[in-house]
Amino acid sequence: MCASPKLPPLSGPQLSLEQDMKLSRLKWISVVVLLAGAAQAWAKDDWTAWRGPNGNGVAAVDQQPPTEWSESKNVVWKTAIPGRGHSSPTVLADRIVLTSADTGSQSQAVICFDRKTGKQLWLTRVSQGGFPGEIHRNNTHATPTVAFDGERLFASFYHNEIVQLVALTPEGKIVWDIKAGAYAPKSYKYGYAPSPLLYKGTAIVASEFDGPSYIKAFEAKSGKELWSTPRPSNISYSSPIVAKVAGRDQLIISGADAVTSFDPTNGKKLWSANGIAAATCGTAVWNEDTVFASGGYPKSETVAVKADGSGRVAWRNGQKCYEQSMLVHNGHVYAVTDGGIAYCWDAQTGEEKWKTRLCTKCSSSPILAGGNIYITTEKGVTNVFKADPTKFQLVATNQLGDEMFSTPAFCGQQIFARVASSQGKGRQEFLYCLGK
Repeated sequence: MCASPKLPPLSGPQLSLEQDMKLSRLKWISVVVLLAGAAQAWAKDDWTAWRGPNGNGVAAVDQQPPTEWSESKNVVWKTAIPGRGHSSPTVLADRIVLTSADTGSQSQAVICFDRKTGKQLWLTRVSQGGFPGEIHRNNTHATPTVAFDGERLFASFYHNEIVQLVALTPEGKIVWDIKAGAYAPKSYKYGYAPSPLLYKGTAIVASEFDGPSYIKAFEAKSGKELWSTPRPSNISYSSPIVAKVAGRDQLIISGADAVTSFDPTNGKKLWSANGIAAATCGTAVWNEDTVFASGGYPKSETVAVKADGSGRVAWRNGQKCYEQSMLVHNGHVYAVTDGGIAYCWDAQTGEEKWKTRLCTKCSSSPILAGGNIYITTEKGVTNVFKADPTKFQLVATNQLGDEMFSTPAFCGQQIFARVASSQGKGRQEFLYCLGK
């Protein structure tokens, strides 16, 4: 595979420190007002973290994004992304943010684009050097998705055998930059994947490898560590999520041969249920009283666990969504396995409602928007089908580029997709805005 273009040096619209210090008080007041508006938009529409504003892969109920597109149809704009990454686009008000990395210079960066035009607004390098000697061919050095809390952007990176957590302003200025903890796998040197999780003024980071693993929470304003919970010394790649389930907020993570719940305010374990696999990548999903998770490696399993503290497994089957997350909608679980088989199960009983061979291998996770489910293959083919438990109904099949691992963002009746193409002079990533 051809190398991606290098990340450019810091330049252009990003303010220098000297310029930044000369900003007038009036301008800073204007920025505060802008951020307040962005926070309000976030609550209604924006795609502010991995798997969207609710962390479950479900877009706002009023969204009606396009179901058909091509290079010449329903493309609002297309812009080149420097470097390489698998992080999903994060949408905040009038901006789109993602991470990228350049293997040649071993640099990692956060990049911001204008939502209306696709123009690059700023690029902030956050690390230089220390890339691991090995990484899985399907992973990158910029895989975790940026999270936004209405004031700050949070990005995590792996280098120098640590997890770096950095907070930035929406203008790209670094607020704080810390070493969250160690990450130094010895057995499976596949890289790092978990996205940072935001919860009530904290930024939460997971690190699971064959060493001193942990989940940690940091104060969003300062980066101060608030709590740390040990995890089994087991290599896994799932992003933790906070779900309102069984009447309370619970921090859920799958992997290490279990589905486990913690109190997100202090990191104390609430319950654990044996199941899925030692390693998995997908983020757990949930309904009112049940958590659903799938894995993995070395075995294949999908489980439904009652989240009332009993750890009771309601049902399980032998299907495997290792890299992909699943979806829960109207009493049913929708999943697309590693092998490209789409399933619909009754959420309460696990009864199979239908299954069909849908596609080739996919690493992107499905998204529900406008009553349809969107799932993209590693070759850039997006299949759209109805979220209907009675039968499988294919709506459309669309092609962009020839590679796609990132999960798109859906908001404002638009889709923001990170796509790569290896045609022409070499591999190049693009950010697309798709809309009617």
